[in-house]
Amino acid sequence: MSIKQIVLFSIPALLLAQFSAFSQEKELDPEVVNIVKPYTPTISDAFKVKETPSLNDSVSTTKKDVKYSIFSVPVASTFTPAKGKAATVEKTKPIKLYDNYATLGFGNYTSILGELYSNFEISRTDNAGFFFRHNSSQGDIKDVRLDNQYYDTSLDANYTSRQKNATYRLDAGVEHQIFNWYGLPNDNILAIPVADVFNIDPLQMYFSGYVGGSITLDESFFDRATANVRYLGDAFSSSEFNVKFKPEFSFPLENLTLKIDGDIDYLSGSFKRDYANISDVKYSYLNAGLMPSITFVNEDLTLSLGVAGYVSVDSENSNTHFSLYPKVNVSYRLLDETVILYGGADGGLQQNSFYNFKEENPYVSPTLAIAPTKKLYNGFGGVKGKLSNAIGYNARISYGKDENKALFQKNTIKTYNTSFKGYDYGNSFNVVYDDVNTLAFFGEVKVEISDKFTLGVNANYYSYSTDPPAGRAGFQNEAWNLPEIKASLFSNFNITEKLYGGASIFYVGERKDLITSDLSFGNVDPQTVTLDGYVDANLSLGYRFTDRLSVFVKGSNLFGDNYEKWMDYPVQGIQGLAGVTYKFDW
Repeated sequence: MSIKQIVLFSIPALLLAQFSAFSQEKELDPEVVNIVKPYTPTISDAFKVKETPSLNDSVSTTKKDVKYSIFSVPVASTFTPAKGKAATVEKTKPIKLYDNYATLGFGNYTSILGELYSNFEISRTDNAGFFFRHNSSQGDIKDVRLDNQYYDTSLDANYTSRQKNATYRLDAGVEHQIFNWYGLPNDNILAIPVADVFNIDPLQMYFSGYVGGSITLDESFFDRATANVRYLGDAFSSSEFNVKFKPEFSFPLENLTLKIDGDIDYLSGSFKRDYANISDVKYSYLNAGLMPSITFVNEDLTLSLGVAGYVSVDSENSNTHFSLYPKVNVSYRLLDETVILYGGADGGLQQNSFYNFKEENPYVSPTLAIAPTKKLYNGFGGVKGKLSNAIGYNARISYGKDENKALFQKNTIKTYNTSFKGYDYGNSFNVVYDDVNTLAFFGEVKVEISDKFTLGVNANYYSYSTDPPAGRAGFQNEAWNLPEIKASLFSNFNITEKLYGGASIFYVGERKDLITSDLSFGNVDPQTVTLDGYVDANLSLGYRFTDRLSVFVKGSNLFGDNYEKWMDYPVQGIQGLAGVTYKFDW
């Protein structure tokens, strides 16, 4: 194509383009241009297309400015902001801790309380300590005809060594206790000459001592082991020897932990006579148990499945028994710390002893039949958690069965004899056994109102039923001396930095006991007696003069009720105690 032809072709094309650009503003008349020329096709050179082509547009549009406006109406305000002030943190002076303290107190009923605690740091890893305690009262209980003072003195010592991968502890202690069987039956039942009543010596003394220890290992399959040897004797030549050994092993697996616990309990003892004064009483038991379990723990679930197997050897009667018990526990965090569900089933072999019986009821006679209790099962389920950082709760229901459960029962009133011991007047307690089913409900709420005041309340309800023990004599009509209801309310408070205290109220519901007699006159049929429930209120206050020196006052049984904790055993009325505590370092 020649230059002249190109120019002739371009001029009309340019005019057409300009008309098109302004076609939106002015409509043009149509015109036809015919160009006649032979078509000669050619192939131009190839070229590469740019990834980001430049746009050369002959038409550009300018964006219009947009203007915004607000219809503003002034509003009058009377608010005057206060000047900001930085919050301050209340600083409390930490209470200095001392390694030693001594307490001495005196109260009505000629009561004396004395305590001395001391701890010695032998080295960076070793320390030793001891604790001495004395508590006594002359009794003077209203309308009680026999001596009723008590006396309890104990001394405990310990030595602890904390090494790199192990902790060792040694313990030893002795205890001396005095009690009196002052719970004589009613005069209408017990026909004893008045002169002979004043000649009754109801004194009982207990002497006990123990040595023991424990070892805990880190980074080992052998976790821990405890051992204890205890001796008990009394004023009537009774004696008891008890050895306990409990090793614990754990084997971590991939997502589980295998635990194997052992339990060896050897008990041997004797009484000089039975309550009928026919023969002496001897007992000897060896119980060996093994408790394997598998534990699984994740963020919300804790599950432990196990079983306890025991072999019990009764040497005096040449009997051997093997028994299995469940060991199942599960806990599931349903709503973080707010709602935690838990449940399971537990059981085991409980070896009863003269020491445990006198700790619960010091008025037992030294004529007991000692035997173990099989806690066949105790199934339970509940929910616990925190409603807030200050409020915690726990609710549980359980049902269990005990075979050969020990129950306290008042001893038989015997025909008077001048050779009676101080416990032969129907004024002491025996132990009887029966199979007992127990349905229990438990509820508890704890409130931490502030760091200066805490409050808690709990309650238990029990429903008992007794079953005739198959092949064994001694079926009981009631679960003697077991209350249906137990409840308590307790609190601790700091009134000021120096003044502090605590309070508690507890309630124990009705209990039942049995009066039996072999008297040759009067009503000799067994009589069931219902003991009234009782409320006991206690209050204590203390005042710190310095970090070292403080004084305290305590009040017990503030309602002044001489209730009977055990049948024919009223307690002291309102009891007051005041004393001083001094802390120090050697």
